[in-house]
Formats: sequence, C-alpha cells, structure tokens
Amino acid sequence: MMFDNPQDKKLSGGKYAMFFDIDGTLVSFKTHQIPASAILALTQAKANGHKVFIATGRPPLIITNLGAIEHLIDGYVTINGALCFVGDEVVRCKDIPKQDVLTLVHDAQEKNYGVIVVGEKDVAVLDPQGEVDRVFRVEIAVENLHLAKPLDEVLSQRILQLTPFFPESYEAELMSRLPGCTSGRWHPAFTDITVKGADKGEGILTLSARLGLDARYTMAFGDGGNDTSMIKAAGIGVAMGNALESLKREADYTTTSVDDDGILNALRHFGIV
Repeated sequence: MMFDNPQDKKLSGGKYAMFFDIDGTLVSFKTHQIPASAILALTQAKANGHKVFIATGRPPLIITNLGAIEHLIDGYVTINGALCFVGDEVVRCKDIPKQDVLTLVHDAQEKNYGVIVVGEKDVAVLDPQGEVDRVFRVEIAVENLHLAKPLDEVLSQRILQLTPFFPESYEAELMSRLPGCTSGRWHPAFTDITVKGADKGEGILTLSARLGLDARYTMAFGDGGNDTSMIKAAGIGVAMGNALESLKREADYTTTSVDDDGILNALRHFGIV
C-alpha cells in the first residue's frame, strides 16, 4: 500500500483499540527510543477516548523501553500472543508441548546455536557463540537478560516461547520436527517459536473479547513477519514504512517509518488525532 492513498479505509467515527508492536514500530532500531512524535500522538489518542495496547514478541522481563508511554497502556499481548494480560489479570497463557521444547533445546545443544527459553515466570539463555548477546544487547539494546535463570530451572516451568538463533534456511527443517509449534521471524538472526494458535492476531482477538471490544474497531501497527497475523486480524492493519514488503502487502495502509513520524502520520490519517 502507498502512503496517503485516497482509497485507503477511513474510520467510521468509533473509538478504537490500537495494538502496537514495539521494535521497529514504536521504538526505533536507530535510537532505541520512542520518537517524541509517537509519544505525542498516543497521548492525544488516549485523550480522545481511544485505547492503547502493546503487541510484542518480547516477554515481560525485557519490556523495558516503554517508560515514556507506560501510563497510557491499557493491556499487553506479549510473547507473540502466548501471554496476554491487563494489569494483574492474565487473560491468556498458552505453552509449547514439552516434547517440542526438548527437541529444540537438544538440537541447539548439539548444533551449538543460541536459544532463549521463555518460561511462564523466568527466562533462560543459551549463548555458546555470543550471538544472543550481540543481537539482543548490542543491536536491539535489550535489557535484563542478566536476570536469566539456569536452563534446568526454567525447563521445570511451562514454556511459552523459544527464540533460536539460526538462519531462515534452517527454519523449515527444524519446524518439521516441532508439530505443535508455529514460527514468527522478525529478524534475520532469529525467530520466535510459540505453540500453534499463539500469535499476535489471536492475542488481540482474545484480549478484545475479554474486554468487550468490537474487533472491527481494532487497529494493529507493525513492521515484522511476526506482525502479519495481527495486521490481518485487526479491523485496520497499518504497516510501518520500514516494514517488510510482505507485511505491507497485507496491510490496509502503509505509513512512514518509525524514524519519520510514522505513528503520528498514521493516526492523523485515520482521524485518531
């Protein structure tokens, strides 16, 4: 979709529930900050009666970059839809079959690649080649991984997500051995693996149903492959200008990039602000 296309879908005047991906959508990969224009836009949207939700692949432990808008957030879809909550209430929690977890962990140990194991309470990190640290801490500026727990301790919990660090060329072969899982890649170095039925699209529909929100009045904003399900599920799907071309093809509208006031421009286009 092209930005400012007069044929794009417009709002019908209702109040919207807006679901935002974090990395590359709300937070810039360049500055690791939420642009001031996005903070302004979300503040105005809330004042206008709309709701703001997060829809991210990150587990709660490493959602540390939303301080500027935290007071505006009405609820969270995290771990690519495997864990959804509003305040202290868990709305959805879906774990990966234990055999699939062990299959991937053993494969990572045999082939010497990194993997982040996300449990219901804690996170473990296997990083034999330092790639997890390089990508997460250095490139994406993820914090709190130093709080990771030992693998055996985390494996005693329900496992909600596995994030292995291998190229896309290996993904299909491994996924053929994980029959209970689905994969959502948003970075060339790794993919996020959750149980089938746990994706951002299902997450926003589940959260909307729990809160009594009309799914037709939902908006989803994203840039990566793991955002495809929610872009398709939402009443209006918005791709960032820096999004994958495959995501833009699924979106109702493509705004400018996160670093070029993309959130503000989109919300102005749809009359939210």
